[in-house]
Amino acid sequence: MKAVGMIAEFNPLHNGHVFALQQARRLSGAEVVVALLAGNFVQRGEPAVVDKWARAKAALACGADLVVELPTTDAVQAADGFAQGALALLSALQVRSLAFGTESPALDYAALVARVAETPPQASLFQDHTQTYATQLNQYYQQTAGVSLDAPNLLLGLSYAQANRQLDTPLRLLPFARQGAAHDEAGLKAGASASALRAALVQGESVADLVPAAMQSGLMASRHQSWDDLFPLLRYRLQTADLTALRDIYTMSEGLEFRLTEQLAGAQDFAGFLHQIKSKRYTYARMRRLCLYVVLNLTKAVMADAQQHRFLHVLGFTEAGRQYLHQIKKTVELPLITKVSAAMLAPGGLMQWQHRCDQLIETLNGTAQNYGCVPVMRKENDAC
Repeated sequence: MKAVGMIAEFNPLHNGHVFALQQARRLSGAEVVVALLAGNFVQRGEPAVVDKWARAKAALACGADLVVELPTTDAVQAADGFAQGALALLSALQVRSLAFGTESPALDYAALVARVAETPPQASLFQDHTQTYATQLNQYYQQTAGVSLDAPNLLLGLSYAQANRQLDTPLRLLPFARQGAAHDEAGLKAGASASALRAALVQGESVADLVPAAMQSGLMASRHQSWDDLFPLLRYRLQTADLTALRDIYTMSEGLEFRLTEQLAGAQDFAGFLHQIKSKRYTYARMRRLCLYVVLNLTKAVMADAQQHRFLHVLGFTEAGRQYLHQIKKTVELPLITKVSAAMLAPGGLMQWQHRCDQLIETLNGTAQNYGCVPVMRKENDAC
């Protein structure tokens, strides 16, 4: 059986995602669609609106055959680290190709990164503290490759191509035109963005007409998480942790520990706090991720250890997905987990850092996230 990979958050899963799953299968000709799903925390630096199990179940109903978790320590990275972690897992799962939605599907992403590799960026290119790193990176790509990374999925596609180039056996890249509203476009309407759907859910509005029935069932049955839940925890951490401990947090640099603690006093909510700490040097996404690292106590040492001990946690499968797992289980290069034991979650265990992060979600929604959980098996009558 041949498999195609997709990297997703499905936060929440909407009709544009259903289209993407269909495109992955059509473009690749694969019998199995593998969705690598961000767990309970996502790349923009926040908790997923509902837990990983609700989103995995919806993904299986709507076109995925196998759903494997992208661990939090990879899922909450900036684009380059996010892509490196995801491609490493897809490669271990022996998928042949990677399908991804982008604003520029006609670009030859492999050729583009090959041109960039001829003149790799130097650290001196990113020393202008009046501009964000992302802005300076975009300028570099304009100068070296003649492309402007002014759309989020375009940057992610390029990051996938760069990570893919580093694999011993690169995957075939299958870009396709994404469907629906722009990435962060506001407003509830047909084809609404995931950002707009999350904003509506936080306000208690219904999105039943804008998401597949399988996802709506998950939304109705699950507690919704947001930074409103996490900000009191962030406040407490910044009030009680000493500066030495904060300096150990992943990506804490250039005295940001002082900026975070000094700006805390006047903040009434997370949106206000984020506005106070954001500057020309740092994007909102960069600072959201940093704040999440503080809440989850993700230190530089934790992140380095997690990258050395990756694993494949299966969240669910269809019959075709089950057959594919049987096909690869004896040759897969990373630990393949379908049942989480207590030893895996204990200090020193394979999933210790994932467990640390997921305990927060367990506290918020009262539902076990790892121990005792078994993969979701799609039933024949599970409709999208």
